[in-house]
Amino acid sequence: MAQKSLIKIFSAFEVKQFALTLVAVSVATAFARAQGPQVETVVPPQTLEMASLSPLPSLTPVHESSPAAEPFAAPMPIIDSRAALKEATTHRFWDRQNRVLFAATGIAATGDFLVTRANLASGGRELNPWTRMFTGSTPALASNFALQTTAVIGVSYLFHKTGHHKLERMTSVVSIASSSGAVAYGLTHR
Repeated sequence: MAQKSLIKIFSAFEVKQFALTLVAVSVATAFARAQGPQVETVVPPQTLEMASLSPLPSLTPVHESSPAAEPFAAPMPIIDSRAALKEATTHRFWDRQNRVLFAATGIAATGDFLVTRANLASGGRELNPWTRMFTGSTPALASNFALQTTAVIGVSYLFHKTGHHKLERMTSVVSIASSSGAVAYGLTHR
């Protein structure tokens, strides 16, 4: 009996949307944990020693009997390995992969807008409570989907600037999957 009452409360779309959101959040948190520094890979900041700029010692042998002459190794410059690693792992924000992902996000949002508008015109109702606020007019609905695409790009940029490049890409992928799922649901439940 309790199962039937739950089915009446939650539509199939809301359960699917909740499951998709739960999967997206768990994937995002897994990627966020993977972005953090590993304990064994943290390198303390190093500085360049001024002694390495002095001329090299002569090649005269050092006598161990002389207490004033202490043997020493030639100083070597210290190179910060984090700078080389940063150059290897960073990319431009508007690189080819992001442009393709943002274009796909826009296309998926446009498809979602068109299917939602067609369903509303034929007497259907919007199941997403956030989007339901904008269903009164076509321009409001279009601006909702345009702002959604803009927000995806903004969140991706935030992840890019903070060095979370996997999350930067995943933001677009989750948006594309969400909009594509909404389009598929809207087309199958006309």
